[in-house]
Amino acid sequence: MRLYSRTHELSCGIDLHARTMYVCVLDREGKTLLHRNLPCRPEALLCALAPFRDRDLVVGCECLFAWYWLADLCEAEGIPFALGHALGMRAIHGLKTKSDKLDSWKIAQLLRGGNFPCAYVYPRRFRATRDLLRRRLHFVRFRSELLAHLKMSEAQANLEPSRKRLDHTPHRAGFPERFPEGSSRSSIAADCRLLDSIDDLVCDLERELVACAKVDDLAAFYRLRSVPGIGEILALTIFYEVPDFDRFDTVQRFASYARLVAPRAESAGKLGGASGRKQGNVHLKWAFSEAAVLLLRNNPRAQKLHSRLVARFGRAKALSVLAHKLGRAVYFMQKRKQPFDAERFYREA
Repeated sequence: MRLYSRTHELSCGIDLHARTMYVCVLDREGKTLLHRNLPCRPEALLCALAPFRDRDLVVGCECLFAWYWLADLCEAEGIPFALGHALGMRAIHGLKTKSDKLDSWKIAQLLRGGNFPCAYVYPRRFRATRDLLRRRLHFVRFRSELLAHLKMSEAQANLEPSRKRLDHTPHRAGFPERFPEGSSRSSIAADCRLLDSIDDLVCDLERELVACAKVDDLAAFYRLRSVPGIGEILALTIFYEVPDFDRFDTVQRFASYARLVAPRAESAGKLGGASGRKQGNVHLKWAFSEAAVLLLRNNPRAQKLHSRLVARFGRAKALSVLAHKLGRAVYFMQKRKQPFDAERFYREA
């Protein structure tokens, strides 16, 4: 976790919410120059900060759901902006008493003292597409819940299990008529109608996302597609979660961000690693874990590699090691702008 270590004459901490924000401005000595609750409007913030714009000012807020407009405003106005890592800020400056007014002061104090834990300010040009991709994942998970409900309802009614895969639209035709009771039939019919709509929606979103990726960086997208096990959706996920691999100066930092390495803690000469497992990007963790499973399908070389990993690390850990290896390969591919090198990948096992 990086700390914002640049020093400024004035530090502005903002406790940001959906409709209001508490703004606190401190000078180098810690004197409070402004401490006010404002509506979440660009003009209100610029008016409040107007007396300080001719001085060296930095603005910071926590990485919560409403930070997009503030980062864009600071960029447009030429004001240095720092996005705070919420978990890191809570660990460094957690106090018993909490309020919006106090939180804005704490953010300003962390900025002033050079102890502000930074989160990555995701590029504006990719932001909406990344959010659309994550929204697609929400619809896919809802689709899985509906399919599970169909199978559960079938068991509840003590019906013979359907031999057809209900995730295919044609196979759901006539499925509600298998249920004798009118209310049960209506419930299943509603599920089927929702599934039909979600299938169409997800297909449309995937076409749009692929088209966006081809416009944003065609070469990077197809480099990811060159990796066995990485199809369109996994390539989209990796690309839009990390559009710029230069933000990671080492492969170890990238692997940690992607949750591909176990956390490590050391105290009094003793090692541990139970905490911190959920820090990092859950979408990258999912993408590389899925890619490791798909890599093994009808791939004798990958299966042979997996067998060696099982013998060395055990079956439970072998897939995680393979996912880590894929993550490292993708890192160097994108940094060097080279396609997947199968000979090197399997040789280095």
